[in-house]
Amino acid sequence: MSELLPHIRPVTYEGPKSKNPFAFKHYNPGEIVEGKTMAAHLRFSIVYWHTMCGQGADMFGGPTAIRPWDAGLSGLDLAKARVPAFFEIAEKLGMPYYAFHDRDVAPHGQTLRESNAWLDTITALLKEQQQRTGIKLLWGTAQLFVHPRYMHGAATSCNAETFAFAAAQVKKALEVTHELGGEGYTFWGGREGYSTLWNTDMKRELDHLGRFLHMAVDYAKSIGFKGQFYIEPKPKEPTKHQYDSDAAACLNFLREYDLLPHFKLNLETNHATLAGHSMQHEMEVAGAANALGSMDANTGDLLLGWDTDQFPTDIYLTTQCMLSTLKYGGLTTGGVNFDSKVRRESIDPEDLFHAHIGGMDAFARGLKIAAAIRADGRLADFVKNRYASWDSGIGASIEAGRESFASLEKLMLEKGEAVACQSGRQEFLENLINEFI
Repeated sequence: MSELLPHIRPVTYEGPKSKNPFAFKHYNPGEIVEGKTMAAHLRFSIVYWHTMCGQGADMFGGPTAIRPWDAGLSGLDLAKARVPAFFEIAEKLGMPYYAFHDRDVAPHGQTLRESNAWLDTITALLKEQQQRTGIKLLWGTAQLFVHPRYMHGAATSCNAETFAFAAAQVKKALEVTHELGGEGYTFWGGREGYSTLWNTDMKRELDHLGRFLHMAVDYAKSIGFKGQFYIEPKPKEPTKHQYDSDAAACLNFLREYDLLPHFKLNLETNHATLAGHSMQHEMEVAGAANALGSMDANTGDLLLGWDTDQFPTDIYLTTQCMLSTLKYGGLTTGGVNFDSKVRRESIDPEDLFHAHIGGMDAFARGLKIAAAIRADGRLADFVKNRYASWDSGIGASIEAGRESFASLEKLMLEKGEAVACQSGRQEFLENLINEFI
């Protein structure tokens, strides 16, 4: 295969002292951390949509980065040209996985039949590249938010034929994901929400969404797809309110519609902060429900109230992510998926490499720091000791279900007052974490 970027060589680990901008300083795929390699812990994935389709356009301006493989092409020809370019970038970065939306890899046709035919054409090219490189599909998904037919949502649309079209599109996307050996399938309800409740029957829309997802589960079983299903929470933008607004809302929905056995959550940092939460909060909510599945690795700009999808470089953020990941047993079917894009002003192909190298190194550092914090034990011991009153005596009896309001009232009437609370020592703990970072 002729190289499109011959001046960029495969990125390798050179260690923290390296000054090479095209080398990893911390991500060493074979390094063992808590009994597994870094590569096995992190399961890095590169996304097709931002990497190949992102050209720097925003709501205030058009594209700024026309890639060399894009020049002069459009439609299916452009889609074909992007496939080898994408895998060259992924291979040179050492990415083990990738992820895509159906309409990222192949364009919208005039009809569903034409769209399916074009997707089949590109699927064959993706399959060839997977076989050539060994790069695997982390998960696939259907783009149910860009086309005008989805202006009112897809599964939650007020138009039944829109629901039907979305079902047909997801059916095809599931087939393609299965054919490419995808380890999962993600639902992101980009417009599954509302702009105003004056025109919305929320209960009916949620019922439709539940039915839609059950149809997906049933069809996956019928074709033998055993990959993990994910829902990706997001609170707003483009709609005022999206039904999958955060981890807790998603879990409530999945329980209400008897879907929790079939789904885990794919969590994104920028979506967490838009919901008013930290990524660590969302991961703990999901992990406590045994629903922590995968993560979209990015970050937002807290001074901007929208989805900026910046590459993650904050070591505190990646440390928190990896502490929660290790706490709940690590990622299995999911991965650290870079749903991230370079800035509008970063117009060279080289910037794609610098961005991913920085994100991969940041997560590698977060993994090593999280493992060191766990090995040190002081943080875990502090938390354990903070809840020591629940490990014996009245606390253990309450947790065992042996107490009632009446029995607890009797106890406290006899004692007169609860024992004094201990300090939470937040500042001490922040200093403790700083020892490692």
